[in-house]
Amino acid sequence: MLDGGFEVLKYVRIIIDIALVWFVLYKLTMLIRGTKAIQLLKGIFVVLGVWLFSYLLQLNTLMWLISEAITWGFLAVIILFQPEFRRALEQLGRGRFFSRNSNAEEDVAKSIDAIIKSCNYMAKRRIGALITIERETGMGDYVETGIPIKGHLTSELLTNIFIPNTPLHDGAVIVKEQEITAAACYLPLSESPFISKELGTRHRAALGISEVTDALTIVVSEETGSISCTKNAELHRELDNEALRDMLQRELGVPGKAPASKSWNWRGKKDG
Repeated sequence: MLDGGFEVLKYVRIIIDIALVWFVLYKLTMLIRGTKAIQLLKGIFVVLGVWLFSYLLQLNTLMWLISEAITWGFLAVIILFQPEFRRALEQLGRGRFFSRNSNAEEDVAKSIDAIIKSCNYMAKRRIGALITIERETGMGDYVETGIPIKGHLTSELLTNIFIPNTPLHDGAVIVKEQEITAAACYLPLSESPFISKELGTRHRAALGISEVTDALTIVVSEETGSISCTKNAELHRELDNEALRDMLQRELGVPGKAPASKSWNWRGKKDG
């Protein structure tokens, strides 16, 4: 009877141990999500997969090369990603590491309201705008091309950035969670030959960034005042308030219905 109790306690400890490890890994993943470190993590899994493949097939030379890369790569990771490690330790010290995710549904909803209000204001006045919302793929390289803002996302601040003839109006605004990270950022232009001639540089930039990241990008046309949105190399044009809200809610994790919009996929895939 006593032995049975010890066995149960042993399995409970194992379950708690595994659960804690998975929880810590989950929090670390959420912490580095949207940074360059997440791309590194994907690369590490690829390297480990190749190592396992070489081990199973007994490819000794390849296995030795990968083992050496892993040995020295660990030190390189620590050096290259000091900011991410420092950020994790700071949040741990402040007690925020085990706190609830900042991307709460109500915060996302407030951000959506601010973006829609700003877009409506600019659309009515034919003020051109380019707003990119960062998601899983980090956009640090594009943030560095602009001017740091790091201000709380409000419709007033977002609108003021795009007022014509102001220093920051030309280029894209990059939004991360509830923060305007940077303004006047340069985005890669799409080189697709299928883009309509009537679309300008803002639409090409919006499509270009959607081809290389999973970001959502909203375009307010200076010529027509129409609102468009790009995602996954798809351009959704002439969105009204309801369609834009539904798209943002669905893509950013707030329940909503599918938008009824005109959309084109410039890679030739069928729009779903």
